[in-house]
Amino acid sequence: MTPATYPDEQLRAVNADLRARLEEAEDTLRAIRSGEVEALVVETADGPQVFSLASADATSNRLRGEILSQVSDAVIAMDLEQCVTYLNAAAERLYRTSAGDVLGRQLSHIFSRQWPSAEAEAAMWAALREHGEWRGEISHRTHDGRELQVEAWLTLLRDADGAASGMVTAIRDITERKHSEAETQRVSALLDALLRTAPIGFCFLDRDLHYLRINERLAEINGIAAEAHLGRHVSEIVPTLADSLRGVTGRILATGEAELNHEFSGETPSAPGVMRIWNESWYPVHDGAGEVMGFGGVVEEITERKHAEIQLRQLAAELSEADRRKDEFLATLAHELRNPLAPIRNGLQLMMMPGVQAATVEQARSMMDRQLTHMVRLIDDLMDVSRITRGKLALRKEHVSLAAVVNIAVEASRPMVEQTGQELTVTLPQQPLIVDADTTRLAQVFQNLLNNAAKYSDRGGHIQLNVERQESDVVVTVKDNGIGIAADQLPLIFSMFTQVDRSSEISRGGLGVGLTLVNRLVEMHGGRVEAMSEGPGKGSEFVVRLPIVVEASTPQESGGAAEHSVRSSFRILVVDDNRDGADTLSEMLKMAGNDTRTAYDGQEGVDAAREFRPDVILLDIGLPTLDGHEACRRIRAQAGGESVVLIALTGWGQDDDRRRSHDAGFDHHMVKPVDPRALMELLARLGVGDEAGARARINRADSAARAPDS
Repeated sequence: MTPATYPDEQLRAVNADLRARLEEAEDTLRAIRSGEVEALVVETADGPQVFSLASADATSNRLRGEILSQVSDAVIAMDLEQCVTYLNAAAERLYRTSAGDVLGRQLSHIFSRQWPSAEAEAAMWAALREHGEWRGEISHRTHDGRELQVEAWLTLLRDADGAASGMVTAIRDITERKHSEAETQRVSALLDALLRTAPIGFCFLDRDLHYLRINERLAEINGIAAEAHLGRHVSEIVPTLADSLRGVTGRILATGEAELNHEFSGETPSAPGVMRIWNESWYPVHDGAGEVMGFGGVVEEITERKHAEIQLRQLAAELSEADRRKDEFLATLAHELRNPLAPIRNGLQLMMMPGVQAATVEQARSMMDRQLTHMVRLIDDLMDVSRITRGKLALRKEHVSLAAVVNIAVEASRPMVEQTGQELTVTLPQQPLIVDADTTRLAQVFQNLLNNAAKYSDRGGHIQLNVERQESDVVVTVKDNGIGIAADQLPLIFSMFTQVDRSSEISRGGLGVGLTLVNRLVEMHGGRVEAMSEGPGKGSEFVVRLPIVVEASTPQESGGAAEHSVRSSFRILVVDDNRDGADTLSEMLKMAGNDTRTAYDGQEGVDAAREFRPDVILLDIGLPTLDGHEACRRIRAQAGGESVVLIALTGWGQDDDRRRSHDAGFDHHMVKPVDPRALMELLARLGVGDEAGARARINRADSAARAPDS
């Protein structure tokens, strides 16, 4: 705090100076009246002039005028009736008037006194009568309407016989000073209010760290009444802070600069044994000479905030880890999506080769169908990845042959096994083993294990997959002679949060989340998985145990049952901006006995529906010119549009997507790539026959409600 912060000292100095100057003027006036001086030297605009008081009256009057014109305070003389007989230049400036306008007129033509009360005015006249003078502060309202705060000295003038002959007043303008005092009082009141109501603590200490002032908040923090602090040393109130505070204030004295945002911790009398934390800033407080007289402190308890910050950091770490896990799952699913593409591409290439036999084509087609089904299921899970990250992945269980599941996994893993030059041996029992499982998910378990075995085995290695029954369980073992696992890493092998380095010589990538997903999926099937290895270089073995729930009396085919042909007879419009997709789907439906048309954007689809008058429309959502939702609404608005079965054909399959298509007027919602069998079964449920009969059956089937399909 600088000297300017102490207005009282400045005001006292200014007042003393003003009083000295006024007394000097009054002494001059007394000397003039009494003739105590023989001459005066007066500084004028023309230089110093010497005036003799023994000269004629004119000279004396001129002398008096010259003297009073130099006085900075306003001086006004008047007779006993308060008619103005003289005013100096300062009075003219202060009251914005001239001697010619007011001489001989009442004082009220210059200003009127604004007394706070009648008693105050009576006291002035009483002082003049008893003492011949009065001093005080008063408000003057000037002739031009201004309000002045002044300090006035009023003296009664007497003639040579001692009789009262008039009055003279010296007036000093203190308006700015009074405004400054008012502002100082206002700021002081605000500071007091701040100290009382602030949610943080304030205090002032002397140089020896004794409390001079403290607000209630800091008193509450310290647990001692504010009055009990005053005059006491910091060490008496908060002993644990004393040494730290001495260091802070020592640096302030050495540098003259504030010390901001220091954290202190310790106990207070109100909570002994409880560690609390404060954030404190300390400032130097200066006296009028600019010397540091003490210290001002701003103290905020941040115990709860620090604890909250710790919790936030923990939460941020958990969120970061959850986000990492999400990314890991996405990466795993992307990996699983790419795997089926290899056999599908191989199958397509095989089917296009010249001279390929029909049986080979059928085998490739069957394989491609299984792989595509597997990939579609993974896409479905990817669209609702939040369920996976929260451990809420739902299984679609059914009684399946474990041999069929293993065959799917082996087929999916075979490209990687062959690429890495491994030899794969699969041993299945002759007795069919039936488990209650999600075929895709359980195949994913074995596929991940086979892929890991291939990845972590050197070229030319041997992988064994063995299936056998042990009492009420089926046991699937995947064993390799690869690089093995260190003993200290075996307990961590299924952990999401640990990347196990199984080789320091060859970069093969970490296990990532593949084995974590294996572990979770096996547990969701009511089983368990364990990893074993004799150490680095000695291979690894993974054992999956699952409960057997049904025993089949005869072996089941692993390739699936023969498909029956589903035929229908509808007028079907296919609308999709993917021309290949639209054309192939239209051709497939035509071969199933339907009359089909195609359109490649939304407006074209609306126009084709008006001209073709189809029974069923397969309508994509993401279309150019007009999206599928708007196209559906316009088709419904056409003549006969209410009887058309509208099926949304889209890559969007979330619950909200289904609700939007239903609200737009669709009867069904199917997610790409559409399973042809599911589509044909849906058409079969709508009915067959002539166009009118088909529409009638459709109307009856859908009249109750249009709920979107799952």
